Formats: sequence, C-alpha cells, structure tokens
Amino acid sequence: MTQKLGSFPGGLKLNGQKKRSTQVAIRKMPLSKKLILPLQQHIGEASIPIVSVGDKVLKGQKIAKAEGHVSVALHAPSSGTIIAIDEQPIPHPSGLSALCISIETDGEDQWIKRQPIKDFTEHTEHEIRQLIRDAGIVGLGGAGFPSFIKLNPGVHHHVETLIINGVECEPYITCDDMIMRERAEGILDGIEIMCYALHVKNCVIAIEDNKPEAISALELALGARPHLKETNVVVIPTRYPTGSEKQLIQVVTGKQVPTGGLPIDIGIVSHNVGTTYAIARSIKHGEPLISRIVTVTGREVEHAGNFETLFGTPMHELLEFCGTKRQPEEPFILGGPMMGYNLSGDHLPVTKTANCIIVGVDDGAKASTPLPCIRCGECATACPVSLLPQQLYWHSRAKDLDKAKEYNLFDCIECGCCSYVCPSEIPLVHYFRFAKTEIMNQQQEHAKADIARIRHENRLARLELEQQEKELRQQQRKAALAATQAAKVKQAAELPTEPQTTDSQETQ
Repeated sequence: MTQKLGSFPGGLKLNGQKKRSTQVAIRKMPLSKKLILPLQQHIGEASIPIVSVGDKVLKGQKIAKAEGHVSVALHAPSSGTIIAIDEQPIPHPSGLSALCISIETDGEDQWIKRQPIKDFTEHTEHEIRQLIRDAGIVGLGGAGFPSFIKLNPGVHHHVETLIINGVECEPYITCDDMIMRERAEGILDGIEIMCYALHVKNCVIAIEDNKPEAISALELALGARPHLKETNVVVIPTRYPTGSEKQLIQVVTGKQVPTGGLPIDIGIVSHNVGTTYAIARSIKHGEPLISRIVTVTGREVEHAGNFETLFGTPMHELLEFCGTKRQPEEPFILGGPMMGYNLSGDHLPVTKTANCIIVGVDDGAKASTPLPCIRCGECATACPVSLLPQQLYWHSRAKDLDKAKEYNLFDCIECGCCSYVCPSEIPLVHYFRFAKTEIMNQQQEHAKADIARIRHENRLARLELEQQEKELRQQQRKAALAATQAAKVKQAAELPTEPQTTDSQETQ
C-alpha cells in the first residue's frame, strides 16, 4: 500500500548495528534450574501471590493475581516447586530489591490443561479483554503497560485505526524484526482478535524500510487472508525515534497527539508486534505470557541472536549460552543504547520488559566528565518533540522545577537524542529524569499534606460538632430538670390544704 506519510521534527539517523543478531533463526533458551519472578513486571500495581512456599506448580499456572485495575496476573514459566517468596534483586538501575517468587524447576516442563478458543467471536469484547488480562499480557515493546486496558476504549471514544508497531528503531534490538519474519501468521491472528475487541477494521502494520524480510513475510501472510483487506503494511523511513508511539502516529497518520493526551483521544490505538503475537497465543492456544524473545548482541557476544527465554531465567545463564566474553561485574546494557540502562549484576532475572541485552557497544563510550554547555542548540534541533533541552537542562540542574514544567518537561519521551548529539557530552536525559522524579515526589508530598490537612480540618470540625452536641445535650438536660422542678412546685401548690385545729377544740 502506498500512502502519504507524515513526519516529526528532529530525530536521528543512527547506525543500526542489527546484522549481527539477525543471521540465524530464533533459538530457544534451555530451561534454568531456578526461575526468579518479580511480582512487579509492568506499569501499575504489582500482582499478589496466590501460592505458598512448598506448593507444586505446573507450566502456565497462575501464581499471582492482578491487584487493582492497572495490573495483570503472573504465571509459572515451567513446572516445579515454589521455594521462596521474598525480596530479591531485580533488573532496575536503582539496584534495589523487590518481592519475587522463586521456582525450582523439575525438568518436566509440564503444562496445565490449556483451554484454547476456536472462535473468539463467540465471546464478548469484555470477555476477550479479561482473558488477555488473566494471561498476564503487557506491552512487550519496552513500557510494559497492561494490554487489556488499551483494548478498552470506553463509551466516550471511538477507534478509527489500529497501529501495529513493528518499527523497532533503536540500534541493536532485533527481537521484533525476527518475530515478524518467522511468526507473521501469529501476528495476523492477534490483529484479528484486537480488531474484534476494538470494533475497528482499519489496521496499519508499520515497519521501517530497513527490514525487507519482515515486510515480505507480513505482506505474503496478508495475501492469504482476503478478509483482512483493510489491514495494510506501511513502510516508513528509518529514523530514530520513529518507534515511539506519538512519533509513529505522526508519521503514519499525520495526526498529532495533544500535550497531556493519549492516542485514543484522536481515535488511535497502537500495540507492539510482540504483544500482538502474545495475544494470539493466549486466545487461540490458551497460553499465558510466560516467555519472550530477547536480543542478545554486542561486540563481546560470540553467538549473538534472538532467544525465546522463559521469564525468571537468570541473565548470566543467557549470556553464557550465547558465549559472551565478559568480565565479572563488567556493566552491560539492558534495552537499547539510547533508552536502556547499565546493569552490573548478571544474576538478575529476565522479565516481561527485557527486550535486549547488549555487551560491548561499538559506538564508543561517552566521556566520564561532561564539559560545560556551549549553547550550540544541537539538542533542540534533534528533539523529536520540539522541546528546548538546553533550557530544561538549566532549570533541572538548578532544581527550578516550576520553570522546568513551564518548558513542558513531561512531554519529554527520554529518547536520548539530545544527549547523543551534545558536543559537551552532557547526560541531559539524566537531568530530565531527575527533575520528573522530583516533581512527582513533590506532588505526592503535597497530596499527602493535603490529605493530612483535610483530616485535621475534619477532626476539628468533628470535635466542634461533638462539643456543640454536648452543650446542646447539657442545655436539654438543664431544661428538662427545670421543667421537672417547675412541675413539682406546681403539683405541690395544687394539693388541698387540711384545716388547722386549736388546743381548746382538742380539749373538748
């Protein structure tokens, strides 16, 4: 399909570094003896354990339930025994620990009884969304937002276009490219399910022009499904960060998501290709989300590629399986080189949002000590959201958070374009993340203070009301007592008086 494409300001043309990990087919990572599953693997509330230490579990069995609306379930990636439910280190730049469920696998990899759905149209849209939620499916493009929520536009919105994001614009990452090449039929199955849930017919599969094999695979699969005539592959120019949701919408539709708004506000919903495939597996095959494809690549990886890996697999086992030449405690990148973050501990588990591990980046490292800003303006030119990173940097550094908000700090998508082009090698995005965190912390403190103030005012009002009621009761008691006394006096006055006798009358 040929259609007129839109564009967005800024952006970068980067060296993709993708060939190294696309030379062989997707491989399956061997089963680990121990799986560590953080309960917080998505945006929103962490799931709540429904198993205990010592319980036997089967592959695909639910081991934690969703807590709150923005949450999904968690499942056992393999059969085995629950050996711990405790705090353990998780893959996060903070290096902190979180509550995890640990499973000692039994090597049998025995599934629960699965319940595939032959005809999903026999179920309501609400039932489909609930099945997706119970399957633990979240966005696999990196953010980890619960997928069922984006399939519920609500009564006040109408979806005009479903965009399937196969762009994968960040260097090194190729898991989406490979899933499109090898599992195109499953992606189309997921598209049919999502179109049904959203009541939408128009669907666009967006792929960058540097992925010809993926483009061919999906076009060939679409050719065999004439009923998906309103689903089209749209090839877009390779430019970073086109894969970011709002920038992709701008390129594909020419529409712009308003500041502070969501894609649904302009009638658009987007999902990642990996998420789409996972939805198909959950509905058509009854399989919850228990694994994902992880790109392992970099200069120090001998057998780079893409590996279907069970959640909870320790990263050091995956790195060893790939023949990684890495010294102990040597940092590696989780995610891409632009938006990922460094980790040093490799005993951390693979989670739902772990799309790529890079060991040895070929682009060269940044200087350890940034130089002063020279006000060149390159950061503003590269910004895909038309912000002024230089001004945001000054205000964030000075902790002038109100000014940072005035310069639309929260419109920043943290793509790293500004940091990449900065000749002084200032880690601009780090300052922006810091400022965002500080603002959110302040907002939470203000919210807590408001709650405390309201509670105090309510307490004072309650005490005052109680005092008024007490005084009223005292007045009522006094009035009742006075009325009783008056009644007694009145009653005594109304009694008949007996005649008095004299001494002489008594003598007679």
